[in-house]
Amino acid sequence: MSDSLSPPSFDAEFAVTLWTMAGETESVWDYPRPPRLEHSEEHLVVSHGGQVIVDTRGAIRILETSHPPTYYLPFSDVDWTLLEPVEGTSFCEFKGTASYADIVIGDERIRQAVWWYENPSAGFSELKDFLSLYPGRLESCTLDGEVVQAQEGDFYGGWITSRIVGPFKGAPGTLGW
Repeated sequence: MSDSLSPPSFDAEFAVTLWTMAGETESVWDYPRPPRLEHSEEHLVVSHGGQVIVDTRGAIRILETSHPPTYYLPFSDVDWTLLEPVEGTSFCEFKGTASYADIVIGDERIRQAVWWYENPSAGFSELKDFLSLYPGRLESCTLDGEVVQAQEGDFYGGWITSRIVGPFKGAPGTLGW
């Protein structure tokens, strides 16, 4: 019987083995904790309501054990006319205090869909002038042309593609991972 707070090791190992045999993959269980920053030249495009919110090849990936990568996108590649900063913050033990913005397209408002660190903590200073977003709240997020699957849960902003294998934190029963 498996503990609901622990990842199912046999299934995870079996899945990683199969996917690794099929080509290049990354297991989120090989990612470090505390998380690691990694610059990416992958092509990321985020759109909603017919508007491109960001189109970049200059992202930073955050890689953390049990989480699919979270992408931080350079401010310079974001259409800020679609964002409206809002009240409220949250705190990450690694990155510091996050600020939020709504995405506003026409009459539609996607609340607190975007966040950034105005003064990132030591070790994450490269996130200054980068933002992240929740892919599950938007119509289209692509990574090198592949449509991204959002990480489960309403707190995480991970981007799941065919080359990322889990299981992933965020689903019911994974809070204690």
